[in-house]
Amino acid sequence: MGLARAIDLDVVSSGIVPINQVRPATYMGTGKVDEIAGLVKSLEAGVVIADCALSPVQQRNLEKAWNAKVLDRTGLILEIFGRRAHTKEGSLQVEFAHLTYQRSRLVKSWTHLERQRGGFGFLGGPGESQLEIDRRLIEERMARIEVELEKVKKRRKLHRDSRARVPYPIAALVGYTNAGKSTLFNRLTKASVLEADMLFATLDPTLRAVQLSAGLKIILSDTVGFISDLPTMLVAAFRATLEEVIEADVILHVRDVSHEDTEAQSHDVEEVLGALGIDPNEEQRLIEVWNKIDRLDADGRTRLENLAERRPAAQRPVLVSAITGEGADALVRAIQARLALSRIVLDLVVDPADGAGMSWLHRNTEVMEKSLGEDGQMAMTVRVDPAKAAVVRAKFVELSPS
Repeated sequence: MGLARAIDLDVVSSGIVPINQVRPATYMGTGKVDEIAGLVKSLEAGVVIADCALSPVQQRNLEKAWNAKVLDRTGLILEIFGRRAHTKEGSLQVEFAHLTYQRSRLVKSWTHLERQRGGFGFLGGPGESQLEIDRRLIEERMARIEVELEKVKKRRKLHRDSRARVPYPIAALVGYTNAGKSTLFNRLTKASVLEADMLFATLDPTLRAVQLSAGLKIILSDTVGFISDLPTMLVAAFRATLEEVIEADVILHVRDVSHEDTEAQSHDVEEVLGALGIDPNEEQRLIEVWNKIDRLDADGRTRLENLAERRPAAQRPVLVSAITGEGADALVRAIQARLALSRIVLDLVVDPADGAGMSWLHRNTEVMEKSLGEDGQMAMTVRVDPAKAAVVRAKFVELSPS
């Protein structure tokens, strides 16, 4: 029902339909089809949503039987994505997924609309049917969108390459839809990304720079929320967007721990991460963020704290409330600690008169410590991304270990 309400549908009735055997023509038995038909008529419902995957034939037959629009789970998610996409990129991605879905929905029902026979005399076969015309138009449009999305992909790569020239690590927020990612994003970045208690409130990725307390600057990325049984066509269509997650130095898996299905939601997110080629058990990159602790009572919070403490240090989650800000500082420290694992510590000697050099180090590395030695030289300890270590060593004198 949450998906239906996400696009402002008024849910007048819902229920579970027990099915012993899936029927090829109508998915469910004729008795249940007739029962629902009577319910649809009495309630004057215009849309019936099935929380499953319907074949094109099943969808068409149910629409005839119920005299109403029928949507399966994939169709409903696509409708939500279509409404939420605001940027050109998001709209293209959703349209491509929609066309992929529509192409699979085409069924041979317009033989009476076949064009004139081809060839000469009576030997020519039937001309192009309406089905073939629709398929051709869809494929032509999909080809044009693929060209546009390829441009988007190249543009994103250019942006990532430009960011790579400035050593700002990337931290990406991922999680089940409505887990509070955008609220947490706004809390950490002081931005104003749309945050709402609804599914798929955010579709288009947003990136902001965040200055951490230790002088380290990162780029925080807010991404589209995941959901159970996320259509593979959507994962494929949004791959250019999700590449921000693939390329991220740290992935923050945000969970709504106040939700009764939080464990199942976590599993669904891990499945999508796996589909993207990301190991959900990769301790060096992933940090679990247990959000919405403000919704828990004292006993619930104590139980979660005990669960967190029993985990190994490398897998220990961070408990936060994106609404109140509780735990935000602990999350920042966890991000810094995780980034430190993959960064190289260098001890450098810098001439105090080299103001430009010291300024460069402050902009391009994390300066951990600096002190003026008896010889009048500035000793600086910096932490740097491995990809930038060679540049730092080329610019500055590295202090030899004693």
